[in-house]
Amino acid sequence: MDYGNLISGSAGYMKEALWGEWGRWLVLVILSLIQTFTLFLIPLANGYIVRVLAGRRPAPDVNEWGRLFLDGWKLNIITLIYLIPVILVLAVFGGIAAISAIAARGLDNPDVWASAVTAAVTGIVIAAIVWVIISFISLVAIVRFAHTGSFFQAFNLGAIARHIGRIGWGSWIVVVIILALISLVYTVVTGLIISVPVAGWIINLFIGVAFGIFRARYLAAAYESVPAPG
Repeated sequence: MDYGNLISGSAGYMKEALWGEWGRWLVLVILSLIQTFTLFLIPLANGYIVRVLAGRRPAPDVNEWGRLFLDGWKLNIITLIYLIPVILVLAVFGGIAAISAIAARGLDNPDVWASAVTAAVTGIVIAAIVWVIISFISLVAIVRFAHTGSFFQAFNLGAIARHIGRIGWGSWIVVVIILALISLVYTVVTGLIISVPVAGWIINLFIGVAFGIFRARYLAAAYESVPAPG
């Protein structure tokens, strides 16, 4: 796996998709705002990301709104299903923490409150670990869904495992770690930009769209580095 080429190729794709295509960029920003303010009930921006994950070249136009809506919802549902184990862990430990808190006979009972806090923190840590482990599978799952056009292929765990095996589990882990580091840099940069009144918020909207396309192309390119199993 040529990680440098993976990053530069994804950045080049992002540039081709947006630089000079100002109308497309603006439309995607608007769709992202709509998606956010409707709490992902109108996931048109996600629908566009599915097209990028599918490996379309050159970068796809923003059209076929019905298809964007349906694909966005499919991506929402796939993501939610893969998050179920994380949600269950948080629910269980959150419940334990709540019971511990309720059992307290007074706010000045440090022992009971300490157990509640411990349960909550433990739940968060375990949920984070579970989320990381699931991510190595779910990231391939969403790309497989986009490439095949089949919702159910996102849960073909055998094919997903074989695909990762062809890439190499070590190589795939490195791919995900690199993406996590790039995401961290993105978070820090946007965190700094947002401190600029008004303009910072607007700039981050455009950067967010760009990063979403970069991330989707990065995952698609890694997926396409080996033939997909049937």
